[in-house]
Amino acid sequence: MHEIVLTIVAAAICGVVAHELRVPALVGFLGAGFLLGAVDIAPFPGLEDLANLGVTLLLFTIGLKFDLRSLIHPEAYGTAVLHMLASIVAGGATVALAVTIGIADLDGDWRTLALLGFALSFSSTVLCVKVLEERSDDGSYYGQTAIAILVIQDLAAVAFFTLTGDEPPDPWAFALILIIPATWVVRRILDRIGHDELLVLFGVVIALGPGYYAFDSVGIHGDLGALVMGALLASHPRALELSKVLFSVKELFLVGFFLVIGIHSTPTWEDLELAGLLCLILLPLTFLGFILLGRLFGLRNRTSIRSSLALTNFSEFSIIVVVVGVAAGLFDDHWISPISLAVALSMIVSSLANAHSLAIAAFFERLMPDESTAKLRPQDRPIDTTDADVVVLGMGRVGRSAYSRLVDRKGLKVLGIDNDHAVVGRLQDEGFNVLEGDATDHEFWQRLVAGGFVRTVVLAMAIHDSNAFALDQLRAAGFEGHIAAVVQRPDQVEHLEAEGVQAIVNIYAGAGSAVADAAIALLDGDGLLDGDGPGIGDRDADEDPPEQSVPEP
Repeated sequence: MHEIVLTIVAAAICGVVAHELRVPALVGFLGAGFLLGAVDIAPFPGLEDLANLGVTLLLFTIGLKFDLRSLIHPEAYGTAVLHMLASIVAGGATVALAVTIGIADLDGDWRTLALLGFALSFSSTVLCVKVLEERSDDGSYYGQTAIAILVIQDLAAVAFFTLTGDEPPDPWAFALILIIPATWVVRRILDRIGHDELLVLFGVVIALGPGYYAFDSVGIHGDLGALVMGALLASHPRALELSKVLFSVKELFLVGFFLVIGIHSTPTWEDLELAGLLCLILLPLTFLGFILLGRLFGLRNRTSIRSSLALTNFSEFSIIVVVVGVAAGLFDDHWISPISLAVALSMIVSSLANAHSLAIAAFFERLMPDESTAKLRPQDRPIDTTDADVVVLGMGRVGRSAYSRLVDRKGLKVLGIDNDHAVVGRLQDEGFNVLEGDATDHEFWQRLVAGGFVRTVVLAMAIHDSNAFALDQLRAAGFEGHIAAVVQRPDQVEHLEAEGVQAIVNIYAGAGSAVADAAIALLDGDGLLDGDGPGIGDRDADEDPPEQSVPEP
């Protein structure tokens, strides 16, 4: 029991330290793993199972928000395939360099180098999706493109494990097609269950049962099954709700994943030299490679940069591929430690870089040549804001409510902007004038201000940092109209007031005020506030209560 307590306490302390240093908490969890490994505290029994469960739930929730059609876009499959081929060559060449200068020992030919290059060609699904979710960008165009690339990489990993496994997939694997009609039953159950802990349990069961176990039992990687099962439920009206209720459970288990990576990456100086060389050479090449391929397949500079930042890291699959190579006798087991360390270091570098992704994207955009609009993918072309009086950024519940009130009560021309492709499609079907766009893109603000038509901007995005960045972009672009914004905490009010925002609404305080206003209107309608109507308790016991209706907002 004391190992469990020590592990949890170490993770909590290092996570808090990372938070205070303003770096992602997962850096602290990796650090806790390093410390535990350094003092020879092994993972407690069941920690790796919990970590695997976290990964399975992560992939299931990815599927719940993933548009399978993005897999057939050339910017996804073209980038994934070409980048993997280039990475195999670059990775093999870097390992050969390490052997040549004497910091690595390797007996083998070009095929051994190619296998190590293949191991280093994967990006971390866990880290990339976690980064995207923290910024609420997993539904954005660049986020969906990055996830599609990850899925294709994962399919390549599954194919590798299948070909190198002791046994081929079971012939019963063809029966997995029955999951598609079985999904109808799952969807009907999801229609009927409530919103409490039963919904959480339902999500875990579906991810593990028809998701993980069904695939694993026929010799196919179970995590792929969890992803597929989530994707089959993505169109259900409650898919987003299911994803949200699983969030905390998944995040808790993923702490175990980063702890395990850290514990198994306890370095020697020799391992650190090799891992450092791999990161120093391959991470910049990975970043630049994704940018160039993104531009080749019609992505804007900014989209290419942000997706590249999310993908610039090594994967947990890298470790598994090396373990398979060791089992096959292709190289010694001493390669497991430096590759594990390289994976851990890449995650630290990537998480730190992504914490400043907006500034990094702006820096590299200034260095890159402008792209031709005609060559861009339709989803990534500039947005026309010339026919709008008001722009609402962030079309969640608050944004939709603001949009509807501005249109219905004031008759204004309103344009909604959201970066979630699925949300935009659904709102367009409902008749909203809404477009897909990235409100943290400085080019968007330059176009908006240059048009001279927009008089008011409503910042209704869920992440305060995104609202703050958008505000900075408005100021930098010379916007002289009105700005309204929503906040969730008092300190955010102070920040926006200092920046000169004219109208600030705390969404929680605002909800309380709205309920109170509705109650007052009801009481006023009954005459209770004037003393003319019946008092509380004056109504006959058998008298039906008056029909109530919430007044128009």
